[in-house]
Order: sequence, then structure tokens, then C-alpha cells
Amino acid sequence: MPRARRVLVVGIDGVRLDTLARVPTPHLDTVADSGFLAPVTVAESTPTMSGPCWATIVTGVRVTKHAVWSNDFSGHRLGVFPDFTTRLARQDGRRTYVAAAWEPLVTVADGGPMFRRPTRLTHHAPAADTPQAWEDADEATVRDAVTVLTHEDPEASFVYLGAPDETAHHLGCATAYEESIAAADHRLGRLLTALRTRPTYADEAWTVLVVTDHGHRDEGGHGGASEAERTAWLACAGPDITAGARPLRPVRHEDVAAQVYAALDRTPDSHWTLDGTAVPTLPQAVLLDMDGTLVDTEPLWLDAAREVAAAHGHTLTDEEGAGVLGRTCADTAGYLATLSSRAAADQALESDLEDTFLTAVEKGVRLRPGARDLLDRLADEDIPAALVSASPRRVVDAVLKTLGAEAFRTTVADGETDRSKPHPDPYVEAAARLDLPPGACLVVEDSPTGIAAAEAAGCRVVAVPSATPVEAAPGRRVLGGLTALLHAWGPYGT
Repeated sequence: MPRARRVLVVGIDGVRLDTLARVPTPHLDTVADSGFLAPVTVAESTPTMSGPCWATIVTGVRVTKHAVWSNDFSGHRLGVFPDFTTRLARQDGRRTYVAAAWEPLVTVADGGPMFRRPTRLTHHAPAADTPQAWEDADEATVRDAVTVLTHEDPEASFVYLGAPDETAHHLGCATAYEESIAAADHRLGRLLTALRTRPTYADEAWTVLVVTDHGHRDEGGHGGASEAERTAWLACAGPDITAGARPLRPVRHEDVAAQVYAALDRTPDSHWTLDGTAVPTLPQAVLLDMDGTLVDTEPLWLDAAREVAAAHGHTLTDEEGAGVLGRTCADTAGYLATLSSRAAADQALESDLEDTFLTAVEKGVRLRPGARDLLDRLADEDIPAALVSASPRRVVDAVLKTLGAEAFRTTVADGETDRSKPHPDPYVEAAARLDLPPGACLVVEDSPTGIAAAEAAGCRVVAVPSATPVEAAPGRRVLGGLTALLHAWGPYGT
């Protein structure tokens, strides 16, 4: 059963990127380590103020479209370019939730609200314009948000924390500011715990984004064009992003809303004219299946299985043939033994299969379209590649003569782990040899058997089906081939 996709966006106002290097933020670090944390430069046309920046973040369009030019929202065009919680609620009937203390975000104050019509709303205005009053308001906001996130089922949520920004305004970017950022991180931790304690969490796939709108001058304050004011950041983790991923291009505020839609598998309508797009990323390592993924050997393997089955008195049907794809020689031999009318030992069948397949491979194999370009791209980007195959070592070594053994940091063949695909062991072993956790690795596979192994190992997967259809799922993208993966990554250096 597919896991339900959910998204939480936590906006923490006015947090300087350089301050994060000094302040312990273990919960933000957890999000960043599970995905990425990237700087965001506020566009030159956008005033470094909360209103314009948050409007860009939540609508996915730039200031020239949403027309929020200051912290007074009068004259805005948020009806034409609504925030993601309103768009999802009104156009798709999805449950959405917003929790915020800053009044223009959720009330008619100063030309608001920015969030026009979410399904559910929490608002606790600060009792006074003081740092402590803002801390109290954020505390009340998070308390309510924890209850909603734990016990209700919003599909897309936005929780706003404003105390760090207000503290910097009053006291500058000194000790009190850093303490407020640490407190905001603690509140982020409570929100993340709320997700993990949901009764349905095991059946859900959560994407979490944490973002700030702008920075501050040392003395506190913003609105200018200095680097300290114009530098923001985004952290993002989810089922479609490998741990430690590297964004392929500069990240922008308008990408946040687009990332929300992508996390929910919602393709934006062209009439929305979004300026942002989901952030393409490169993984720390790529683990590649061999047969049917990099080389066109699946027909050779199927022919070998048919030939051995026929030699032992059975004609393999198309349905039975599909069942051997991605399987090891030992698994396939056991399967054929159950089909054959002539008793044969599994070991004899396994030997026949390996010899027959190897003979066909040694005559020459064809690379799948895009295979060479993909291996060259990984080498040029200095991304470690590993070959993880269900074929025996003799077959792998024969294919490496075509692929080039130098393209891979390591190779794992059948029999080199306790269990083979569809068990996770081969992919766990390959990641370990690269000194990486499986979650940091992207697996490229063509068969359901291999995909099951990769997902059981905890890897993200790109499926490039060859002989058997594959459905998309959280943590798994389905593409038409290796060239489509290269296209998704874009040109070098973008």
C-alpha cells in the first residue's frame, strides 16, 4: 500500500546563515543531514523584509507577481497568486494547516492575510512587542501545532516562528539573538517529534522544509542590500532526497512552494505561472544495477533461462519468464526446479544457467542508451559509483570489459553477501564499502526485484524499467531511461 505523502514547512524569521555555525541547532541539523541545507540569496528586486520574502516563499512567484512590497500588504495580488495552503485546499480539496503569531500572515492586519484560506488555522498574537512576548507567542503557536500535527491529518502545513527576528530588532545579533535561535530549534524538534509520534506515521512519507526569509545587520535590522541581510537559507529532507544531497543550482525562495507541490506529487498547472521549481539534487553516491539497467542483458538472461528450462523438460511461459528477471542464478535454479518435469538438482541447474548466460555475455553486450554518458557524468562530478549485480562474479567481470572497471569504486556480485536481491544485503554492502549510509545513496534499477532490495536497504531509487513495469512511490522515481535521469540533472555546472 503506497505511503501517504505529507509536507511540513517551518518558517523561522530572520535567522542569519552564519549564526547557524555558532549556535547548536541539533534538530535543524537532523533535517539538513537527512537532505540538504543550502544558502538562498534574496533577489535584488525583492526588499529584504518579511512580507515580500515570505510571500515569495509561500506562493512560488516573485515580488513582481504577488505584489507584496513591504510589511504592509496593501495592494497585493495574493488572490491571483495564492499561498500553497490555500491553493491546495481550494483547488484540490486537500487538508492544510497554518500556525503563526505575526498578524498579517493570518489576519486582516496591515493588508493581510497572506494565508488566505487554509483548512485549519492557529493564531496567537504576542501580548506586546517585546522579545519575551514573541517567545511566548511562538511557544503557544508550537503547542497548538504539535496537537494538530499529532492528532489531525493536515497534508500540507506551515508553522511560523517569529521570535528570533524580533529579538534581533530589539537587541541586535548578539547573545539573546543566538539564544532565541536555539529556542526556535528546540521548538522545531517538538514539531518533528509530533510527526514521528503520529499513529499513522509508519504509513506516511513526510517532507520537511525549514526556511528563513532574510538575515540581519550586526546591530539588528534589515531592509537593505548587504550580504548579511540578503543571505537566507533552506533545509529540506524527504523521501525523494538522498542524505547529504547537493543542489544542482542555486536555491531560491520561490522554489519552496514548488518543492511542496513536488513532495505531494502535485504537478503545478501552467496557468499558475510559478517562478520556482523543485530543487534538483545530486546524491553523494550512485549504486547501479547491471543487467537491464546499464547493459541490455535481460534478453540474454531470459534466453538462458528458457534454454535451461527446455533442456530439463519445461517450456518457460512469458509470465514465468518475467519472474526470473533480476533474480540470481541460485534463485532462478530453484524456481526452474519447481517447474521442470525432470528432476534436477538446484546446483546443476544453477551451473547450467551461469555457463549459458556467460557464454552469451562473452559474445558481446550492448550498453543501454545513456549508460556511457551517465558513467562519464558521475566521474566528472566526482560522485562515487558502485555496480551492484545479481549476476555471478564471472558474468560481472565479463561485462566490466565493456563498461570499464575504472568507472566504479567497487562492485558487488551475487554470492558476495549473505543474501542477494531482493534482500537488502548487496546494497547495504556497497554503501558500506563507500563509507556512506544507504540513505545517502541513489540506486538506479530496472526490475522490481532490485528495487525491493534497494528500498529495503534504505536507499532512494530511480527506476528505469526495461522488461517489467514499475510504479512510482515515495523515495522512488520512475523515468523512461538513463537519458531521462541525465536530463533531470541538467547540464554540467548549472
